[in-house]
Order: sequence, then structure tokens, then C-alpha cells
Amino acid sequence: MQITKELVGYVAELSRIELDEAQTEKMQQELGAIVEYMDILSTLDTTETEPLSHIFAITNVMREDEVRPSAEKADILKNLPETEDGMPVVPRTID
Repeated sequence: MQITKELVGYVAELSRIELDEAQTEKMQQELGAIVEYMDILSTLDTTETEPLSHIFAITNVMREDEVRPSAEKADILKNLPETEDGMPVVPRTID
């Protein structure tokens, strides 16, 4: 894929950045180098390679789920400034 000045200008417009002529030329060269490298990578045979989410063998350390008693409703409600019919009263936020 050929990276043209028009394409660099289009990408800059999408990115909402302004590039002068020198910056446009530099970006054209840099994007061209990236595309060339991606072309090299696309020629590699990766059929025997497993997909990775991380380059290191990282696993989540999770504790086992266990059922435990929670706080009593009455204990929770007694700490609230205002309740009504066994429910907390909160300020109205929408008119």
C-alpha cells in the first residue's frame, strides 16, 4: 500500500490535527515504514503459533466463592438518616 500525502492529510483530518508540509512528509515516511513492516509480518507462517493475550504466562488469582451471611437489614437501616417502609429515602435527582 502506498502512503500518499493525500492519505496522510485525510488521517490528520480524522485525528483533528494540523500538519505542515514538513510534518506531512515525515508522517508519510513513518506510516510507509509501518505498512512495509506489516507486509513483512504478513508473510510469516503463523499456522503453528497459538494466539496470545499476554506475552507472559499470566493467570488471574481468584479466591473460591463461598456463601457467607450478610448484614441484617435492620442493622443497615438503622445507620441511614431516613427510611420509609423499610427502604432508604434518597434525595430526588430528577424533576
